[in-house]
Amino acid sequence: MQKIKDERLQLKNLKNIRVVFIVQNLGILALLGYDLFTKGLDGMTDNPLWFVFMISVIVNAYLSMSISVDHEKTPKSPLKALYVSLSIVGVLSVIVGMLVSFSEGHTIWNGLLIGGIIFISFLVPVLYIYKLRKDSWDEEMSE
Repeated sequence: MQKIKDERLQLKNLKNIRVVFIVQNLGILALLGYDLFTKGLDGMTDNPLWFVFMISVIVNAYLSMSISVDHEKTPKSPLKALYVSLSIVGVLSVIVGMLVSFSEGHTIWNGLLIGGIIFISFLVPVLYIYKLRKDSWDEEMSE
């Protein structure tokens, strides 16, 4: 198979891939929805398609992050944006942890665990965006 060199055909090929991706994800969602109604939430998350769907959503989100950083009109200070993002994530984690701790049947340890998991889960994308912005900022300053 030869590599496509015509830009119009490359764009058309990318659009076709996008349509296939959407159809594939709709099919996966339909199967997971069927499992949700017939087997419940545990049955749905036990399905291997759940893992495939979650991986594809995560990869799509990270690819979209790199595009959104490149699309920013004015480059933001990466360090300032990192501090703001970490502050927001920290406050969100503390609030959720406190709500879990004070809910009936849960202890402070449950709140700390949930808050910590939320903080770490959001920390990875925040650091990834910081790296992308820093690279973009360094490239902009070198020109």
